[in-house]
Amino acid sequence: MADQQVITIAELAQLLIEKADNKRIVVAVAGAPGSGKSFIAEQLQATINNLAGATAAILPMDGFHFDDMILEQRDLRPTKGAPNTYDVGGLFHMISRLRQNDEAEVAVPVFDRSLEIARAGARIITSDSQILIVEGNYLLLNYAPWSSLAPLFDITVSIDVSEDELRKRLIHRWQSHGIDPELIEPKVEANDLPNGRTVIKHSSPADYVIESDWSLSES
Repeated sequence: MADQQVITIAELAQLLIEKADNKRIVVAVAGAPGSGKSFIAEQLQATINNLAGATAAILPMDGFHFDDMILEQRDLRPTKGAPNTYDVGGLFHMISRLRQNDEAEVAVPVFDRSLEIARAGARIITSDSQILIVEGNYLLLNYAPWSSLAPLFDITVSIDVSEDELRKRLIHRWQSHGIDPELIEPKVEANDLPNGRTVIKHSSPADYVIESDWSLSES
């Protein structure tokens, strides 16, 4: 992280507004499972939309999960959430389409955690949103097919959280979803944290780093 600049959400919002300058720009917000990507993306969007000069919309990477039917056919259901359980090509084309910004509105998929499926056309992104915030775990991975996304981002941001803190947050997350307590530790240790280590070890350096240090109640 020596060559990466630590930035606050407020500072990032102002930077993006200045960079947008009446054109659409795309920012990637990436981090390990439990790092708070969705929370930070939503805070960034709210901060931008409360300032004069630009508006922001969010495209969640999780909307491009393969359906469980596909995962089961490929024997990938137990590792749902790993890099190879996403439609990276679909995500690439969606970001490219949104980056062009030549349509009045675009319907995008959003992952529904209550159903554990991606819902097609669940969010509308309109052309007047100059800043597109793409958030997800693997946006900055430095190997194919994920590395194909890199040219689509004007600014990249990673979220810095220790593994111990990630473990606490992930346990808290699954507890809040009512998962059987006996299943939580295996889920975290065998799936979530290995995915987090992949993000940490195999992501290209981001332009900026946000230090995620809020309490569990906020994440």
